[in-house]
Amino acid sequence: MPGRLLRFGAALALTLLAATACSNDEEPEPAAPDSTPMGHTYISTEVTGTAIPGGGPLTLVFADGRITADAGCNKHSGAVDLHDHVLHVSELASTLAGCPGERAGSDTWVGELLRGEPTWELDGNRLTLTGKNSTVALTDKKVVQPDRPIRGTEWIVTTLLTPQAQVSSRTIEEVRPNLTIAEDGGLTGFAGCNRLTGRAEVTETPAGADIAFTAATTRMMCTPEVMEVEQAVLAALDGTAQATVDADTLTLHNTNGHGLTLRAR
Repeated sequence: MPGRLLRFGAALALTLLAATACSNDEEPEPAAPDSTPMGHTYISTEVTGTAIPGGGPLTLVFADGRITADAGCNKHSGAVDLHDHVLHVSELASTLAGCPGERAGSDTWVGELLRGEPTWELDGNRLTLTGKNSTVALTDKKVVQPDRPIRGTEWIVTTLLTPQAQVSSRTIEEVRPNLTIAEDGGLTGFAGCNRLTGRAEVTETPAGADIAFTAATTRMMCTPEVMEVEQAVLAALDGTAQATVDADTLTLHNTNGHGLTLRAR
């Protein structure tokens, strides 16, 4: 009997050694891919070297293989390649707004930074770009500016979204259409000429929220330009709109093709 136990123990040890050897011969699991800035928005919190003319900050949006940059004047966008921790940016398209004072120089600063193929490093919520003349530390926008709640925030209209275009104008800036959704779903605000009241039932969704609006206004008449803004605002609040919040910006897309971009007060 002792001999049999000895032979069994030796066989078991050989089996374990063989299993261990097979295990060691297995291919190692591939390493998880490095995190990248794609899908996030970052705001500069520190710049060393050449400062941003006008003070910035620099905002970088990484989405769908593209980058959009804004340092206080125009927006610049183009395709971006993040391989080898270098920012390879294609030809940039830019808006053409004129900016006063030192801010006008921010466009040149952005172009030199991005076209200079800066290196990038991501550490949690902190993104660092190292260029030829500047090193920029940026923080995820959701950390710097957490999403504002849809309810209980006064939202100011900044842009009209129509089936044909996005419309910003001096009239919108002057009349400042706005709305507030109370915790109980009550809707109050100003459509541009008339006061706004009604209901706004908010239903949370994976992509943001659906808001079912029922709105009524007073019956004053204003100039044609103001009435045109008001009609566009009311079209966006006619029925159900999909809502998304990014920091202090609320975007509404109505199923009828109209919508609004609003900024939290």
